Amino acid sequence: QVQLVESGGGLVQPGGSLRLSCVTSRSISTINTMAWYRQAPGKQREMVATIKNTGSTNYADSVKDRFTISRDNAKNTVYLQMNTLKPEDTAVYSCKADLYGLVTDGNYWGQGTQVTVSS
Repeated sequence: QVQLVESGGGLVQPGGSLRLSCVTSRSISTINTMAWYRQAPGKQREMVATIKNTGSTNYADSVKDRFTISRDNAKNTVYLQMNTLKPEDTAVYSCKADLYGLVTDGNYWGQGTQVTVSS
């Protein structure tokens, strides 16, 4: 079992920035992949960014060049730096730990944090 706690959401104006944090109860160096997802009302949940235990990252096309995922192994924390925010970025952002790189096992979710981009 892995507990994940997100923080850092809030209300920002278009063009603004936020930094989300996800603290894990397990060393992230032992987790295959950490990821940020988001879900807006009426829409499917979508992957935003991932970072593997090798350090490699992947981003949704919609956030490339604006968002950056990073990690601090010593703090068991994964971050999502979000810049140049747009109204369409409004969603609940959730942190996911994928322990093994499997679809059927080892996936854990945080409670989510609301990000609202509006003027």
